[in-house]
Amino acid sequence: MRGPESIASLDHERARFEEDVVRGLSTRPRSLPCKYLYDERGSRLFDRITTLDEYYLTRAETALLHAHAREIATRLGRAIDLVELGSGSSVKTRILLDALIAPARYVPIDISAKYLAESARKLSASYPSLRVEPRVADYARPMARFAMPRIATRRVVFFPGSSIGNFEPDEAIVFLDRARTIAGSGGVVIVGVDLPKDASVIEPAYDDAQGVTAAFNQNLLVRINRELGGDFDLDAFVHRAPWDASRRRVEMQLVSTRAQTVRIAGRRFAFEQDEVIVTEHCYKHGIEDFRAMARAAGLGGGPVWTDPEARVSLHWLDA
Repeated sequence: MRGPESIASLDHERARFEEDVVRGLSTRPRSLPCKYLYDERGSRLFDRITTLDEYYLTRAETALLHAHAREIATRLGRAIDLVELGSGSSVKTRILLDALIAPARYVPIDISAKYLAESARKLSASYPSLRVEPRVADYARPMARFAMPRIATRRVVFFPGSSIGNFEPDEAIVFLDRARTIAGSGGVVIVGVDLPKDASVIEPAYDDAQGVTAAFNQNLLVRINRELGGDFDLDAFVHRAPWDASRRRVEMQLVSTRAQTVRIAGRRFAFEQDEVIVTEHCYKHGIEDFRAMARAAGLGGGPVWTDPEARVSLHWLDA
């Protein structure tokens, strides 16, 4: 049974979800915050995406971590406090944990409560001596409530997966500044970044042949229907993910296939044929461009690792 505080929290989250959806669909171009893609089903669909042949990013970054985890661990030293933002299933974290020297604590932070709890249980079973403290939170918001007692001399903020690319560039700088604050004096921020590359590689990664990414994107409409009483016709919106070379970003879209009216939380939203809802931007940052963003956030330089095919990069940033 849920207690009053839990129910109040759920009501607050639903109200925020409704507010964000109504605001996003009331503006032009229409958009929805990408964080809402990651309910429990969305998180599981994304895990499937990471196994697809077209989705190079996870394979490349995983190989990069395997190649350099020992070096990273040696640089970090003993008994660190590891905080992961947007932890998901923590698959890549295991590579780092296996290399770390007696880590003091692991704090995975994710927006999907049920998925986070399941991942944390599995991780605790695999690392019984590790202190695992999961936190349900939207890491894109101000992080004052993430204040944690320091239990180690060095705190490391781990942000793999190129999720930094989901922020607009100015927002990414703000986020990096928040990550720097969490890491604190003497801390380190480690960020995975997807590098620019040819559209023939990028576009299939976001529009795979099996349609898993399309299902992931459309699941946001399923969630709106379920949680906000919406009546989106899923057959009337199609997934697209064009690469914009001038802005070096993929734009995930849901495109209306006909003129239609959708009802959500007692409101009506009229869509024209071919009208777009933007659900996510995925920026691809060159190494020097990203380092400039990190400097703007007050982070110092450190090693940069890239895979042999220059698909992804991993950045050590001193807080």
